[in-house]
Amino acid sequence: MSELLELVAKSANAAARDLEIDLEVRTGAALSVGADAVLEADGIILGSPINIGYISGALKHFFDQIYYPCLAETRGLPFAAYLHGNSDGAGAVRALENITNGLAWRAISNPVLVVNGIDATVRAELAEATSLVVAAMAEAV
Repeated sequence: MSELLELVAKSANAAARDLEIDLEVRTGAALSVGADAVLEADGIILGSPINIGYISGALKHFFDQIYYPCLAETRGLPFAAYLHGNSDGAGAVRALENITNGLAWRAISNPVLVVNGIDATVRAELAEATSLVVAAMAEAV
């Protein structure tokens, strides 16, 4: 959902301005982002459709590709996530937690679930989660 991705980028840039830090926001599709990009990141926002109650195959592929190359180097990486679809997201949340716990990434907020469309509450939750990741990145510098 490009609207959610645009909101993440806009919120990250706004948070960086508020904190007076330099931030380079990079976006990429799960099938094309590799371990090098994750190793360079100071924080990450993950997005995925909920497919049959699970994270997308593309996000699973992303994790399969980056898991071992990033395992030791990205411990404590601050992250947030949004999951969108038309079904229950419990399985997708569980999968995301299992994988990111294995990587020892630091969840900055609960995943933002977008099940009934994008409304003001979703926008506010995603903007807040993104701002919290940027703040965590600023603290680490």
